[in-house]
Amino acid sequence: MTLISQPAPEAIPIMAELPQEHITSIKEEYDVQCWGCGLHLLLPSNSPLFKCGWCGALTNQNARKRDVKYIWLRRWRDRIFVFILLVFMLFVICGGVWAMHPVLFSTSYFTGIFHSILTIILSVATVYTYSSAAFKCAGTPPLIVWGSYPAVGKGGLENYTFCHLCSKPKSPRTHHCRTCQQCILDMDHHCPFIGNCVGANNHPHFIALLISVIISTTYVSIMAVYVSFQIWPPITFGPISNSNRHITELALRYIQELIMCFIRSAVFLEPRGLVLVYLFISSVSLGVGLFILLWQQLCYIYKGKTFLSDLSSQGNDEVGEKDCQNILRFFGWPYSFSRYLPLWSISRLLPSFQKKRHAK
Repeated sequence: MTLISQPAPEAIPIMAELPQEHITSIKEEYDVQCWGCGLHLLLPSNSPLFKCGWCGALTNQNARKRDVKYIWLRRWRDRIFVFILLVFMLFVICGGVWAMHPVLFSTSYFTGIFHSILTIILSVATVYTYSSAAFKCAGTPPLIVWGSYPAVGKGGLENYTFCHLCSKPKSPRTHHCRTCQQCILDMDHHCPFIGNCVGANNHPHFIALLISVIISTTYVSIMAVYVSFQIWPPITFGPISNSNRHITELALRYIQELIMCFIRSAVFLEPRGLVLVYLFISSVSLGVGLFILLWQQLCYIYKGKTFLSDLSSQGNDEVGEKDCQNILRFFGWPYSFSRYLPLWSISRLLPSFQKKRHAK
């Protein structure tokens, strides 16, 4: 979508049937046609970007349909990322069951059953949310009448632009994805790891996927540490001389000796232990990265925006309404918590304070 630093000049439609208040005299007249309602317009200047005074549509005469190169390369990139992610998910599930559950069942039969049920629940939740985010339509803009004056009413296409790639109107909340080759309503970003855009329809599923993966990776990392202590070979410490050593140097020497002891004992570790070490490292790194992404997503939702809409409004000094109710409405909660918990509305004090400070 074209970013506008200044308001577009408003063009005046030429129609005998229009009321007289919509017609004024202009010294220099440039006759152009609005794509939204089809009316011929008079421009006060030869501006490439103008707004129709009747339907409100924005027209950029310099915008042209651009050829999207290497679209096949982007699609293959998405397919490769999706394949790698599916293989990783399968390895974590199967490798975790193979490495952990025999040890858990040897500890207690009830413990093994409990962790088996928990593993099934987390696995099903992760696979379901991933499938919903990846294979559900990201969000198709609603159909709207355009191109004909009798059908398009006053302000019917307010701030709409024309997408030359899709050859149809594009609302201010819609962005065109060059990888998916279609316009997406409330588009946040295109995620190659799900091979799909994140938009109005699958954005809640994407957030649920992040939450599910973070919980699963936290569970895997904790259980990997617990089971590793059960099967880790004995660790033997070598003698450390304490004479004439500073306390800091002595502490570093103990840490170095501890690391070397773990490395020496890892040589005698069975394959199950090596899988557990890999699961711990990968789960922690993945969990931390996804937690940062989840926090960023929730901040945008809290402000009532998406990633792309926040980028578009950075240069316009627009301050959205920040409220925890935005998060509830995002997940489809129809009721306000302020009716049941009056203290819930205290969160509105922070945005109002920020607005006042910004105004100063």
